[in-house]
Amino acid sequence: MRILLTADPYLPVPPVGYGGIERIVDALARRYRELGHSVGLVAQRDSRCAVDRLFPWPGVSTLRNMLALWSAARSFKPDVLHSFSRLGYLVPLVFNSLPKVMSYQRHTGGRQISWAAGLGGASMRFTGCSEFICSMGRGSGGNWRAVPNFVEVDKIRFVQAVPESAPLLFLSRIESIKGPDLAIEIARASGRRIILAGNRAEGGREREFWETRIAGHLGKGGVEWVGEVNDSQKNRLLGEAAALIVPIQWDEPFGIVFAEALAAGTPVITCARGATPEIIDPGRTGFFVEDVASGVVAVNKIHELRRADCREAAESRFSSIICADLYLAIYNEAVSAGS
Repeated sequence: MRILLTADPYLPVPPVGYGGIERIVDALARRYRELGHSVGLVAQRDSRCAVDRLFPWPGVSTLRNMLALWSAARSFKPDVLHSFSRLGYLVPLVFNSLPKVMSYQRHTGGRQISWAAGLGGASMRFTGCSEFICSMGRGSGGNWRAVPNFVEVDKIRFVQAVPESAPLLFLSRIESIKGPDLAIEIARASGRRIILAGNRAEGGREREFWETRIAGHLGKGGVEWVGEVNDSQKNRLLGEAAALIVPIQWDEPFGIVFAEALAAGTPVITCARGATPEIIDPGRTGFFVEDVASGVVAVNKIHELRRADCREAAESRFSSIICADLYLAIYNEAVSAGS
């Protein structure tokens, strides 16, 4: 099969640092080539992903990128086009019978999906990174399938056991919707150390949040901030943590860090919002909390969970191999429907 993948024009594939979707596109491309498929990629020009052909975006102009994608499709002649970039870039191809899969990792819905679903007809399919996202999209029409975001499990070291003194870990951007302030309160009320890893905003409301709710706790009572971390540092922090605690305060579309924690064998403490009920099995791979009191209860029950169960959940549900196969099944279905 000839597969043309697209990623947004802002970050290279794979990314140098942050870039969860770009990592997913890179892993899919490598997996499909391992299976013998030909893979083309439309992405930022500094991308180094090993593909059969790279088509660089000309920039961030929607019109120019529409034409670039149309040209790439004409040149590569794919059997299926799978877009992880903007729906608008597909405009010149919407009437084309070429099977198209549009994937969403963010809140969605609205006229643009209704328009694409109606004009694209049987050639257009949609996926969401969770059933939560799919349920948002279906209200606007179209054929939707949930395929979770994933991790390359073999690149994350599984840690069978950690000492009783192991810290809690908050690993995410330090902003209000991720709940780092609540994580700190829970850790201090539990008498546990907590490490915060992630970048922070330099301006606006989120900087004010940092200064008023986070900065004053750092270096006191077992609260430590280590800043943004690379893959190696992330791997080590996850493996050494008693639990990942990211008590989100918004409806998370997925949250790759939760799957990464499970792959390390680290249980997750978070809130039951957005897609998290699709990721965490409470009482087996983590706990859901609502406030400091329920957070303390959860922290005190971490020892009841088996880290091996967390790893098994990652391997069986959120591995790159399993999720690549789910997408491949959609491609085959789309190609068969169009033949």
